[in-house]
Amino acid sequence: MCLDDFTHTRRDFLKLSALLTAAGALPLLNSLQARAASEPDSPVRIGYLPITDATPLLVAHNNGLFEAEGIKAERPVLLRSWAQVIEAFISGQVNVIHLLSPMTVWARYGSKVPAKVVAWNHVGGSGLTVAPNITEVKQLGGQSVAIPFWYSVHNVVVQQLLRDNGLVPVSKPAGSALAANEVNLLVLAPSDMPPALASKRIAGYIVAEPFNALAEELKVGRVQRFTGDVWRNHACCVVFMHEQDLNDRPEWSQKVVNAIVKAQLWTRDNRAEAAKLLSKDGANRYTPHAPQVLDRVLVANSAAREQYLADGAIQHSHWDEQRIDFQPYPFPSYTEELIKRLKDTLIEGDKGFLASLDPQFAARDLVDDRFVRKVIEEVGGLKAFGLPDGFERREEFSL
Repeated sequence: MCLDDFTHTRRDFLKLSALLTAAGALPLLNSLQARAASEPDSPVRIGYLPITDATPLLVAHNNGLFEAEGIKAERPVLLRSWAQVIEAFISGQVNVIHLLSPMTVWARYGSKVPAKVVAWNHVGGSGLTVAPNITEVKQLGGQSVAIPFWYSVHNVVVQQLLRDNGLVPVSKPAGSALAANEVNLLVLAPSDMPPALASKRIAGYIVAEPFNALAEELKVGRVQRFTGDVWRNHACCVVFMHEQDLNDRPEWSQKVVNAIVKAQLWTRDNRAEAAKLLSKDGANRYTPHAPQVLDRVLVANSAAREQYLADGAIQHSHWDEQRIDFQPYPFPSYTEELIKRLKDTLIEGDKGFLASLDPQFAARDLVDDRFVRKVIEEVGGLKAFGLPDGFERREEFSL
């Protein structure tokens, strides 16, 4: 994709908007039903984008964890856009995906896609990156900032950051005149964000790793704030699976979740090795990223942390957050808070369904946590992931 072709990204958004309607999803859902009937024992087929959000799915495949559970898994399918991920999933071409958590809300309640969140894929793992000359969020006024998608935690967090600094998020065509207190939000593919920042087409972007780390590596941007330092231990991407599999193949579904949870535990203990296997130098070449870029994200670096504290990218040092971390339990309080915040977030396209969506209902209906609860207990409880035991928490959102 040409970095200057913002219309390409918009076409992709419009395609996804069409897919996520009842009429648009119907042909794909018919295809899903046909596939399920013809192949009732289909293997694990993962669809993913080349971002660190996909880490547990790719580690589970690389390390043979699905096979260790007694189920077959094909090579994960690298997809280039969220529209491709959704299309492949709804039609049944893939049956396990990582998806932006707000996008699962849109899929289930905007177009009635019969699928549920079964686990969190990771926490944190995103940041707001700005041009090197920008040192305060207020300096983004009158400029454009890229987001990966309207239905994303990135969009929720950046809009709150902007409003807290006296700025107004808007959605206008690229190149439109902006007031001094307006910030134009543009949907842009993550891979196009660093080049767009370097060419000064945008003043910043908020996105999943490793594209914040890539801007640092290329010296075209600096991290202004990590999203995990705004919303503590927030989910970004979650594991999404078809209800048909969850209901008709519960043993298979349990084994899928088992493998993903065990991959998360392995990654927590083997961060440098995980960075290598995910990189372009790894045996499976899952992503096009260099090992040193992924190291910035996955491997703790005390010197870098001190610099982030000095620069203000980390303002809640007592939270002791990793740049990206992994724990699978989908806390209901997060889903409830997410729904509440989405209602007050600028989102291009149809968001009418959000008005009547009850947060507590969504937390119960969107998520099927029976599989993840079982495997968490088997691997030692939430304390195995560095968390206190108990499946409830209080959301901490602090600017």
